[in-house]
Amino acid sequence: MKYIFTVVILLSTISLCSFTYKPTKTSVSIQGEQFYINNQITYKNRYWKGNKIEGLLFNSRMVQGIFDDLNGDTRDNFKYPDSGKWDADRNTTEFVNAMEDWKAHGLLSFTLNLQGGSPLGYGNHGWINSTFDSLGNLREDYLTRLEKILNKSNELGMVVILGYFYFGQDEQLKDEQAVVNAVDNITNWILQKGYKNILIEINNECDVKYDHTILQPQRVHELIKKVQEISGNKLLVSTSYGGNKIPSSEVIAASDFVLLHGNGVNDPKRIEEMVALVRQSESYSAKPILFNEDDHFDFDKESYNFLSATESYASWGYFDFRMKGEDYTAGFQSVPVDWTISSDRKKAFFNKLKEITGY
Repeated sequence: MKYIFTVVILLSTISLCSFTYKPTKTSVSIQGEQFYINNQITYKNRYWKGNKIEGLLFNSRMVQGIFDDLNGDTRDNFKYPDSGKWDADRNTTEFVNAMEDWKAHGLLSFTLNLQGGSPLGYGNHGWINSTFDSLGNLREDYLTRLEKILNKSNELGMVVILGYFYFGQDEQLKDEQAVVNAVDNITNWILQKGYKNILIEINNECDVKYDHTILQPQRVHELIKKVQEISGNKLLVSTSYGGNKIPSSEVIAASDFVLLHGNGVNDPKRIEEMVALVRQSESYSAKPILFNEDDHFDFDKESYNFLSATESYASWGYFDFRMKGEDYTAGFQSVPVDWTISSDRKKAFFNKLKEITGY
């Protein structure tokens, strides 16, 4: 009888330990214009061709990691070529499996969106992809997939730039109160889970086609401040504007870091100019400047956007979608996604990243 009792106690203890176990946490922080991971400056002591690399946060736009389509009429747009069907869990599993290789090439961060991005490159055509329901409540299946990615990023020491809202999907929320509910719910979920390796992007390109005024440029700073208040400034928050745009003084002032997009910037000198304009803003104080979307490549040329950002001491983010005539291996935004470093364009970016970072 004594042995049975001991076994029961032991099993109960194992069960309790497994229930309360939390993975080792990765934390992100900012000091001046520099990023730190686990209180150590990123890319420590690294210089490349005379350019200071330490303190930067190179990233890639991987926004579809928890993608699903809740509209049965459009779901077949996203069938895998080998299975003939869409599978949201497979998508997340393959994402997680690819992360270690990204990190091995020097990628310390990626953007992941709760409402995805345009899964056919650009534009929205009826699909429904949202972690939030119409009232701003959280969908459990999305959270399950999100947690898998966040746990793996914790394990690898990577930072997630987590976008809350995306144009073309924000209309899935009934009204402004639903938007506020969504911000409250997901922010509290992050805090309850204890994640410290997240940078918040309230919405992708706030100046583009948002239905709710609180997500538009004149008011989006309200949501930046709301997340800061809910978290007691434990979460670092910003928002982005469209390509080639400079955020308003109010957004620059409210943000913990400044997000820029290089889409539409065909002259790398404009990248330098954009960074300079942010630093010259009357509302700017020392904080990191980070591009987390740029669909320009040319990594083998004498001048290119990635290089210009680096020379300006701004972090740069790779944005790649499947272009017309390309196969399944191309692009990280087009669904279904091949999350491996498979296409020539992906290889060119990751090889250049490895060179710059010294990984």
